[in-house]
Amino acid sequence: MQAKRLLITISLLLSALWGGVLGYMHLSGSVGFLDRLESSLTDLRSTVIGAREPPPVTTIVAIDDQTAAGNGYPLNRATLARVVAAVSAMKPKVIALDLLLVDPGPEEGDAALVAALQHTPSVIAAAGVFPTDTQVVEHDANDPLADIPTASQMLLPQARFSDVAAIGVVNVATDETGTPRFIPLISRGAGRVDPAFPLRVASLALGINPAFSPGALALGDRHLPTDSGQRLPITFYGPRGSIPTFSAADALTGKLPAKAVEDRIVVIGSTVTGGGDVFPTPFDPVLPGVEVMATAATHLIAGDSLVRDRNVRLLDSLVAVALPLLLISLLAWRRSAIGYAVIASVALAWAALNIVAFAHGYWFSAALPIAATLPPVLLFGAAEIWIDRRQAAQFAAQSDLLQRIEAPGLGEWLARDANFLAEPVRQDAAVVFIDLSGFTGLSEAIGATNVREILSEFFELIEEEARSHGGAITSFMGDGAMILFGLPKPSEDDAARAAACAVRLCDRMRLWLAAHPALSASKIGFKVGAHCGPVVASRLGTGNRQQITATGDTVNVASRLMEVAAKRDVELALSAALMSAAGADSAPLRSGRLEGPTQTQLRGRSEGIDVWLWRGYAL
Repeated sequence: MQAKRLLITISLLLSALWGGVLGYMHLSGSVGFLDRLESSLTDLRSTVIGAREPPPVTTIVAIDDQTAAGNGYPLNRATLARVVAAVSAMKPKVIALDLLLVDPGPEEGDAALVAALQHTPSVIAAAGVFPTDTQVVEHDANDPLADIPTASQMLLPQARFSDVAAIGVVNVATDETGTPRFIPLISRGAGRVDPAFPLRVASLALGINPAFSPGALALGDRHLPTDSGQRLPITFYGPRGSIPTFSAADALTGKLPAKAVEDRIVVIGSTVTGGGDVFPTPFDPVLPGVEVMATAATHLIAGDSLVRDRNVRLLDSLVAVALPLLLISLLAWRRSAIGYAVIASVALAWAALNIVAFAHGYWFSAALPIAATLPPVLLFGAAEIWIDRRQAAQFAAQSDLLQRIEAPGLGEWLARDANFLAEPVRQDAAVVFIDLSGFTGLSEAIGATNVREILSEFFELIEEEARSHGGAITSFMGDGAMILFGLPKPSEDDAARAAACAVRLCDRMRLWLAAHPALSASKIGFKVGAHCGPVVASRLGTGNRQQITATGDTVNVASRLMEVAAKRDVELALSAALMSAAGADSAPLRSGRLEGPTQTQLRGRSEGIDVWLWRGYAL
């Protein structure tokens, strides 16, 4: 129990430390090694929740395969100007060109596009170029832009276009699988700071300039929590086309529905096959980039983006500490079907709450609690199994030792029933006593070591015969022993087996004494007494040390019969009661000379009993 308590204490402390370290790293956004797992679990949650209808905020006019087939690809500026003009005529709130217009085109086309962009509030795309796929930022509480990576180069539109339209950066933050997870709302590079493309679009549509504070964005009365680095978590409404999408060819031919454009944000971008601007998402392996931008703009207008700010990360960190502590406590409390059911219920409840929160727009980490919980719980379980196996090995050794030291056959009953003979039981039994004669004097002459070796052989001989005849050695007494027949349950042949055991003990003792030089030279002898009748079987001793034995007149008579055997110069004295129960003509008794019955007075008893005397033919 001490080892188990120590294991539980250490496990709880280490799990709290492990969860705390992971939680601290999660707060600072430095647990990138969990990103792949978190991405998979986020996709799973999105799939479980399923696709949903987007708010009627945004429409996509796609430069698709149909447009490319009729007008070529890339679309020339003059044709693009016609598309913008056709959309502008339907009175959208904002026209957003998800196209990089970094190079000059033919003058006529560029001029036409500039003229088309002047009629409606417009946003055109810019992009930041970073030296590596992963950016490292320095955290600085005094610098609100410290968490925003700096681009090595900015791809900006031609000045003539940016003079009539606002600029928005189209970069997205993807995970290891390439799925867009965040929109950086601010980008910086080359001495300038620019808003994200969706933010610029939403700002123009609402007619409100954005205001940033640590972990939040305000668009008028809209307050949107943001993640570290002023990033907007993004989730998807469904596969491509979830946001209403129309072909730019329809705009050119006058087939674009006016109700799909009027008073909406219209994002114009490429969806042509092989264009390369696609991303994998939970609902679609090739979602066009223009739909990613349209989705983010819709989030900002509708306020339905995922919430993953510092408060959410703080709750993640608390769960990373609390969940492993709870599961280890439950595992330590009860390792049973009920205990495992409770543990499974806690895990399922956490998973269900996580999914429900995700469905309501709160992105709590799934990977962090798993990473914080699995290692300590598995290590604790492994340590418990190791301790249990050690204890099982110890119990097995103790059981084996109990079988050797305790009465044969009684150890199994004690193992099955800890209350065996906790209360005294009165029953019939047969009792056999055996004792060495003259051994006390010999032990003084041969020394303690030799005495131990001789007694070990003597006790082993008795144990073998007791076991073979189904008896229980209830005690070894110096150079003698008491064998009981009838425990743990009385049987009709207890007396017969006792008589057979007594005879067999005489035969083996005779041979053993003759073969042992020290014993044969010292004329050591033995005596055996056997009787049957009612006994009281019980445990004797205190709670710390108990011994199973039998008491009563039957036991005393059996012990006194050894004195009768010694006085009459025979090996074995049996009571008439045992002979009657065993049968005087039983085969073991016929192996020697049997005399009796003889009325005999026993020491300490006022009344005599009938006794049979037995000696082997070898005498």
